[in-house]
Amino acid sequence: MYQTNHEFTTKREDLVRSYTSLSLSSACKGSRLRIISIPEGRGRTQLIRLGIMKGEVVQCIERLPGGTIVIEKNRQEIAIGASLAKTIIVDSAGAEEGCQSPG
Repeated sequence: MYQTNHEFTTKREDLVRSYTSLSLSSACKGSRLRIISIPEGRGRTQLIRLGIMKGEVVQCIERLPGGTIVIEKNRQEIAIGASLAKTIIVDSAGAEEGCQSPG
């Protein structure tokens, strides 16, 4: 069967997103990020309680020793542990001033 334009566009966007998305644990300080996916299970429940859901825009404001990532959402700072941050997939959501790759 032939694909409609919408189906083709959606698949193309998913392909492009797969090349540009990364885990939250790889985000650099100061970057604005859009949440692409969050893990299933208990971690998902915790994130939803904090208002972190697919499509939300957050900013990485600090990277702490041990891999903890501090994000800001609606003027609220939220610390996310390294293991949970690795399971959250994000994409760039805007200009990143002074963003250096994580080291």
